[in-house]
Amino acid sequence: MSRKESPEINAGSMADIAFLLLIFFLVTTTMNIDSGIMRKIAEKPIDNRVIDIKEKNILEVNINFNNELLVDEKIVQLTDLKQIAIDFIDNGAGLDANQKPCDWCNGKQIDTSSDHPSKALISINADRNTNYETYITVLDNLNSAYTHLRNKLSVALYNKNYVSLEEDFKKSNNNDKLIESKINLIREKYPLLLSDVEIKN
Repeated sequence: MSRKESPEINAGSMADIAFLLLIFFLVTTTMNIDSGIMRKIAEKPIDNRVIDIKEKNILEVNINFNNELLVDEKIVQLTDLKQIAIDFIDNGAGLDANQKPCDWCNGKQIDTSSDHPSKALISINADRNTNYETYITVLDNLNSAYTHLRNKLSVALYNKNYVSLEEDFKKSNNNDKLIESKINLIREKYPLLLSDVEIKN
């Protein structure tokens, strides 16, 4: 009596199909990529020059291990930080490096506060035990203070806020020289001066 042989399925090409499916899913799948914080780390100076900065031109923002915020050695609420930074940056009580006043500043011109936006430096010092969320919130408040001042100046000069100018510049694939010159002018008038390095006079 003859035995019937069971038919076999040719699985030779199954590995190729599985490989092609794997490539297909790798190519078509989108992944969320965390962009992180858009900040440049300061380069180490070549020489050890001591930069002389007036104490009134430095706003010290300290975060202690209890996540309390100390601004110029006074405990303040996180909700007040943005306005404190705006008042400090926009004070306009003195002259810039070229001995020119800040004619676009709307501050109170207090003698004990910053001379000029180009000299107003904000120093951030955080304890090792500070929560990461607290540090990010402080950084966000300080960045929003600069954005507020830049928006205000941009509306006064160009009837369009600074954020919209940046969006228009991105839409032009960074090729519109007129928008670029407007953005650079606003950045020159309100330069972002944030430091994570402890400053010693």
